[in-house]
Amino acid sequence: MDTPPRRKKSARFVEIAALAGVSVATVDRVLNERGSVSARARAQVVAAARQLGVPRLLPDTRHGLVHIDIVLPDNRSPFFQRLNLALQRGVAMLDKRLVVHRLWTPDQDEAALLRAITQRRHQRQALIVAAPDTPAVRAALQQARARGEHIAMVVTRVDEVPDTAYVGIDNYAAGRTAGYLLGRLCRKVGRILLLSSRRDYRGHLERSRGCREVLAAQFPELECDAHSSETHDDPDKCYWAVSQAFQRGDVIAGIYNTGAGSPGIEAALRRFALDKVCWVTHEISDDHRLYMQQGLLDVVIDQDPDTQAIRALQHVLAALEMAPADASVSLAGEFRLYLPENMGQQPYLV
Repeated sequence: MDTPPRRKKSARFVEIAALAGVSVATVDRVLNERGSVSARARAQVVAAARQLGVPRLLPDTRHGLVHIDIVLPDNRSPFFQRLNLALQRGVAMLDKRLVVHRLWTPDQDEAALLRAITQRRHQRQALIVAAPDTPAVRAALQQARARGEHIAMVVTRVDEVPDTAYVGIDNYAAGRTAGYLLGRLCRKVGRILLLSSRRDYRGHLERSRGCREVLAAQFPELECDAHSSETHDDPDKCYWAVSQAFQRGDVIAGIYNTGAGSPGIEAALRRFALDKVCWVTHEISDDHRLYMQQGLLDVVIDQDPDTQAIRALQHVLAALEMAPADASVSLAGEFRLYLPENMGQQPYLV
């Protein structure tokens, strides 16, 4: 029998050279990184090899430093502290050509946030940001995309910014989960008190909306306000909101806090609650573990800041063609449910 011709498994140098419009010797120098090739020819060869599906790690066409900004609010809640630590650990493992600038802006100072997004002291290639969804922020991020900057949003999304990645959890689904848990776990008929960090953060709006919709559809005996009390993650504001509800004589069956400030809720419950109030909140921080041990807090919905940090870095590196693309980055991250029986004991900020 005649031996069939061997099927070519990948493009040969001659095919890459023809597509790139360069010599075979140039292809050899680029792919084997022998040097003495212009930046333009190098880019042409790498682009041709990528187009032809060459199954090898291709050389980087970039020269010089690549600048990435990380812009987060100066929020001292445990969640943002842990997100910052996770980003620090991720950045430490990056290529030395990547220069990462970490910027903190006052939590409620939109002007400072806009300056961080728009005023650059370097040629920025990518941006990782947690920001409220306001017209001014939206416009600033749209301009950054128009300049060719790659953007990954953590924690909460900003709408109408094309070709960006949101790497946080599905906050609407998290809110619906909270509503379902409250409906199942509340021991009496009464009011569900909704506390929210900020109304200009889309993530908090989505959590509150999801919770409210599930309660209305499945547990109508639990009354829920049309609007959440805005607390800005401040324990004193959380204490005031809860204590005012009790002092008005409301029958509080449950509390859902979409943000931080839990010490204020804990203090108000200890002072005013005569019987069990079901409480659902976010992030498996050290104080939340303690409250669950004490029987005050029932369920924690954790959005896993470590994974959000990794997914954000993966997105910008892939967009910069410095790492393989990962299709899963375009999907919402998964959240975790913690109860007293599975909450663990490891410190939150490590």
